[in-house]
Amino acid sequence: VLTSAAKRELKARAHALKPVVLVGQRGLSAAVLASVDEALTAHELIKVRLPAGERAERVLQAGQVASTLNAEIVANIGRVLILFRPRPA
Repeated sequence: VLTSAAKRELKARAHALKPVVLVGQRGLSAAVLASVDEALTAHELIKVRLPAGERAERVLQAGQVASTLNAEIVANIGRVLILFRPRPA
């Protein structure tokens, strides 16, 4: 679990990043989750753009991605989700 100070630092680092995974209208398919997993393994800190829709639905999708891939949600700003997962040692 990330502390608030760690989240602030990661959010600052993520500011310059572009979304590396775009979730389409079909939602969180196995291919999308695999792509997010691959990006997290390569970069540790990534941005994911979620599809337009209800805020509650986006929050649900963000939680699903984080729990499935064992990642931490750094921030969820509008349609952009910032995820962090430390590289395996």
